[in-house]
Amino acid sequence: MSTPPKARRFRTRSVTALPPPTSAGAAAPATDMPFAPAPQDDGFGELNMFQSRRNKGPTNAAGAEASDTAATDAEVLAVRAEGLTARQLRLARRVALRNGINAQSDEEAVVLLRRKGINPFRHEMGEDLVLGTDLTVANDDGAAPAPAARAKQTLPSTEVLSENERARAIIDMQRDIVRRRRRNFTMLMLRLAFFVFLPTLVAGLYYYKYATPLYATKSEFQIQKAEGMGLGAGGGLLSGTQFATSPDAIAVQGYLQSREAMLRLDESLGYKAHFARDIIDPLQRLDSNATNEAAYKLYKRNVKIAFDPTEGIIKMEVIAADPASSQQFAEALLTYAEEQVDHLTQRVREDQMTGARESYEDAETKVRAAEQKVLDLQQKLGVLDPKAESAALMTQVAELEGEFRVKQLELGQLLDNAKPNAARVEGVKGDMARLQAEIDGLRASMTDGGSGDLSLAEISGQLRIAETELQTRQLMLSKALEQQEAARIEANRQVRYLSVSVSPTAPDEATYPKAFENTALAFMIFAGIYLMLSLTASILREQVTA
Repeated sequence: MSTPPKARRFRTRSVTALPPPTSAGAAAPATDMPFAPAPQDDGFGELNMFQSRRNKGPTNAAGAEASDTAATDAEVLAVRAEGLTARQLRLARRVALRNGINAQSDEEAVVLLRRKGINPFRHEMGEDLVLGTDLTVANDDGAAPAPAARAKQTLPSTEVLSENERARAIIDMQRDIVRRRRRNFTMLMLRLAFFVFLPTLVAGLYYYKYATPLYATKSEFQIQKAEGMGLGAGGGLLSGTQFATSPDAIAVQGYLQSREAMLRLDESLGYKAHFARDIIDPLQRLDSNATNEAAYKLYKRNVKIAFDPTEGIIKMEVIAADPASSQQFAEALLTYAEEQVDHLTQRVREDQMTGARESYEDAETKVRAAEQKVLDLQQKLGVLDPKAESAALMTQVAELEGEFRVKQLELGQLLDNAKPNAARVEGVKGDMARLQAEIDGLRASMTDGGSGDLSLAEISGQLRIAETELQTRQLMLSKALEQQEAARIEANRQVRYLSVSVSPTAPDEATYPKAFENTALAFMIFAGIYLMLSLTASILREQVTA
């Protein structure tokens, strides 16, 4: 914490002017510089260099210079008798130096300046020294004022006021302050009356008497989605919240406040013509040949739509010049909003169903191609069922092999005799050979077609491949069918519909203008403008004067 410096006060005592000395040996007048040298003392003691400098000059002008010197000395003594302060003397010396006057002392500088008509003690002297203005003070006839007159006009008064006079001066100053405050207060009230009260009065007169009454129809609606079927526990957590339809609600709000909605309303119900009627006051009336931009500005002012994200409700207020038109405009806008909601989800639903439908049609076409391939192979190879054919052949082979074993047993029984019957042995051997040949032929027909024909194994392989492809295509067809069904369900879940919670109902009293509220608002606006302008002017004035 710093302590502010205190400046000492010098030469605060009052100075009383003394009469001029009667003789050369009289004492010098008292000044505020008690230790200053005598008027004729030049610092050289008894050697009066001051008089010696004045006595110098050519001999041919001795008389004129002596008289001039005598007059100057007399005026210097008169200036000393005036009781000037040291500050005034220094100021006179600076003014003399600035005007090119070479004075031997401060009193002589005052004398020479007065001879030239320059007043070194004026209040504007400091400013004149800085700005370089003319310091000459002239009378009305162009002549310089006399020294006595100049001293009377410029010198500070040495008169000491009495208590009564001092109190009188204080009362005069207080009265002057009160008078100035009253004048400032009067000017302030005049400015307030002109810039604030008068415009507020005009606005209130318009709202109470001339403004056309307008009727507002209010309605509320929300955008909901279809409840999904077959959803799991996790799928239904966010399905019922209002945040799921917030983007759609914001999109609908933007559409209702767009130029497209205004143009549709004008085409269907004549929105421009409604506000161009003569019953509407000139400030709210729309020109008969108004552009779409002007009508759109009026539309945005008269159709107010707000969305509440916490509840998911869209609130709409439609203003018109009569209740029936206001209700018609509100119902038309609700219809436009419902169409816009359907349009928002229509493309999504169509894209989902189109992809699923195309996938199902492609799978169905490939299944038909696989079935046709199997049928062609069956017709070409003459085999209806390769498995049945193979089973029949294997049954025949098994029967022949059983007979072949019986013949083997019979042959072994015959050969066990000591003297077997040769004819019977040969017959049994022949039967066995025929059975073996038949078995080999049957087995060969199953694996080797011979003579360019396909074997049963090859036929079975081709049919099996075709049937496997057919089964794969059938499985893909079932998957495509499931996907199509899921897409249909999802498309149904994407459906949005508009639910009106508060239907538009025509009011029976005018909603606008709200005269008192609008007048108060106008007062605050004009007062704020005046306050800003006055503060700005005060700041600029302070900056300029500083």
